[in-house]
Amino acid sequence: MTEQAYPLFHATGLPQDLGRSHGHQAKDRICGFLDYLQASLKISRASLRTRAERFEPLFQRYCPHLLDEVVGLADGAGIHRLDALAAQLRGELTGVTDDACTTFVVRRDKSADGGTLIGQNSDTPAELMDYAYVLRLAPVHGPRILMWTFGGMLGYHGVNEYGVAHFANALGGGPAWKLALSHYPLKRMLLEQRSLADVRRLLRDVPVCSNGNYVVCDGAGEIADFELTSEGPLEMPDDGLGVVAHSNHYLCAPHACSDNFTRSLPDSFPRLRRMQELLHSRLGRLTVDDLKCFLGDHEGYPTSICRHPHAGAEDPMLPSSGRTVASLIAEPDHGRLHIARGNPCETAFVTYRLVD
Repeated sequence: MTEQAYPLFHATGLPQDLGRSHGHQAKDRICGFLDYLQASLKISRASLRTRAERFEPLFQRYCPHLLDEVVGLADGAGIHRLDALAAQLRGELTGVTDDACTTFVVRRDKSADGGTLIGQNSDTPAELMDYAYVLRLAPVHGPRILMWTFGGMLGYHGVNEYGVAHFANALGGGPAWKLALSHYPLKRMLLEQRSLADVRRLLRDVPVCSNGNYVVCDGAGEIADFELTSEGPLEMPDDGLGVVAHSNHYLCAPHACSDNFTRSLPDSFPRLRRMQELLHSRLGRLTVDDLKCFLGDHEGYPTSICRHPHAGAEDPMLPSSGRTVASLIAEPDHGRLHIARGNPCETAFVTYRLVD
């Protein structure tokens, strides 16, 4: 296997300082991502800004500190403020989802060393690999954060110093899109929480415009799964087995129904069964190395847990050219995030730390 690390960028300070430093370091990736958004969504840059501006009052209401960070991001990257805001919206600018992904979380007593394990394969259009990186934040106010992200997004998958971590995947069907906050600032706010109780409160209080699933853990060792929709959250707690896995179809009533199943990726169902089977085969003895193997599993190839491009039909959720662009495993108790750039069957995992 080759080792191809995503770059690591650091930012410290108040919100505008964080954004400015982030924007300066990731400038090329941010500008490339904006060009990609414009091309993939088939809209002009003027339209991108106009659509982004509609969301600004929602940021002002629910996360004004992130709007300050957006201003800093624009300054650091040398782009328009509304372009920096558009990066926080991605497909929500036109109501499009283009992620698949398989997620998991393992309770402490089910791992070999007594530490929580959580992560996913991130399956997206392959182009996003060019805009991705690891971001380590040390805000003046709030916890240190380590996350994998891309294109200037202030929130994505990661872990914080309190042991709160989350990973996410898209869902097929469900309640209709509405104008509300996008998932990406919410992902950042999740990484600003101290406990799963705080996470539950946040998910209840902040409306989102579309549907997605989150596996979450905290520093007390609690784990849970939330199917978060435009109508609110549904929680699927740890069922006693001590592991939770999820893919791209609903598991919670009332949305776990045939209508939504027909709008989900067909391979979501066998991927979930396979991940559950793999996790249960090592229950109580699970290690980081086990999870690396699981995330590289090829049962059902090419639309396996380790996803590869294929010659099959296009899907509204993920094109046939989509692939695993990052494989991620977090050890929240130790402040570590292991990431393989691209398919984990081809590249080695690199370890990133909250603190050097």
